Amino acid sequence: MPVHSPSLLEPSHASAAPPTAPDGGSGKSGKKRTRRKDPLWARLTVIFGAALMMTSGVAIVGSKAVISQATGNIAQRNLLGDASKTTEEGGADLKGPIDMLLLGVDARERWAADDVRADSIIVLHIPATHDQAYLISIPRDTEARIPPFEKTGYRGGVGKINSAFQAGAQNGGGWEGGAQLMAQTIKEMTGVSFDGAAIINFGGFKKVIDALGSVRICPKQDVKSIHMSYVDGKPMWNADAKKTGKPRTPVVHKKGCQEMEGWAALDFSRQRYGLKNSDYDRQQNQQQLIKAMAKKATQNGSLTNPVKLNELVKAAGQAFILDTGGVSIEDFVFTMRGVTGNELIMLKTNGGTYNAKGNGNEALSEQTLDMFRAVRKDKLAEFVFYNPEVISSRK
Repeated sequence: MPVHSPSLLEPSHASAAPPTAPDGGSGKSGKKRTRRKDPLWARLTVIFGAALMMTSGVAIVGSKAVISQATGNIAQRNLLGDASKTTEEGGADLKGPIDMLLLGVDARERWAADDVRADSIIVLHIPATHDQAYLISIPRDTEARIPPFEKTGYRGGVGKINSAFQAGAQNGGGWEGGAQLMAQTIKEMTGVSFDGAAIINFGGFKKVIDALGSVRICPKQDVKSIHMSYVDGKPMWNADAKKTGKPRTPVVHKKGCQEMEGWAALDFSRQRYGLKNSDYDRQQNQQQLIKAMAKKATQNGSLTNPVKLNELVKAAGQAFILDTGGVSIEDFVFTMRGVTGNELIMLKTNGGTYNAKGNGNEALSEQTLDMFRAVRKDKLAEFVFYNPEVISSRK
């Protein structure tokens, strides 16, 4: 399969109130809630964790034919393997809850395609009501039992969960094999099976943000980049900056809300060194970026500007690889049309801080395992209602 270069992002806190009904429902009264008709592609942003695509400049009521046309250039692969939902679990149905695995692979063009790890791992849960979405990040250093993978001859073992992708990608497995082994590892750890999956392409993701113009990000502290520097006022990868032989100035993302260009927003979302809670703060920053993109999609007039619209469609096709579990993309998207950016809730694992095992790895806390059990039973709204501290505070 073609070489891509992904990197996933994370959530901020949704502006909507926490789930309301202890029975796991939406807490709706008999009165119908007024819902703004966000454009289709903004809903896809929520579904796939990125600003992915759109259909036209009009708010959607969208026919499946229009959706099919807009999504036709998206690469589809089998990313789930044995971790996809069975018919008994509601797979290929979409009438019940929907669970997706979102992976970001931090790869560079000069690296071998099979020598990367998935450093951003997010489970997206949409309850059976299809009017809410939750993002749960799994820490990259979580210790996991990685099952054998016949496709690549991997015999199985215990290691950090982000290495599951690497084990599945090597020996000809490619990113498709990497995603399959990661999905199987997560299924064995949490019991969650998946309806779909996406691998986010880092370069393509930047192009989507650039097509939007910028996104509003709110760093909680000054963050010095370990990846980039300025040379003659221009941002460059450190490796490239060194080759110029010119003086370099560190890139520092300043505290406070600001509009960030694509390169800056993505660089900020990839930092973990120097942050108070390291990878946990990075998870929240990545989630914050996803939500910022979802909001920007409905606010900047891109959907009524033919030139911008074309840029966004083109960027979407380069941004990710998708698996919809055997369901057509148009059916998948049409089912999700009730989810908007305001219904995107960001959740923290392990209380938002490092949960050491004593061997350099981490373990999922009992509360986090309970959260995944709630995902499996489609009772996440109830869980969040009784455990509001798991909601990320990022705006």
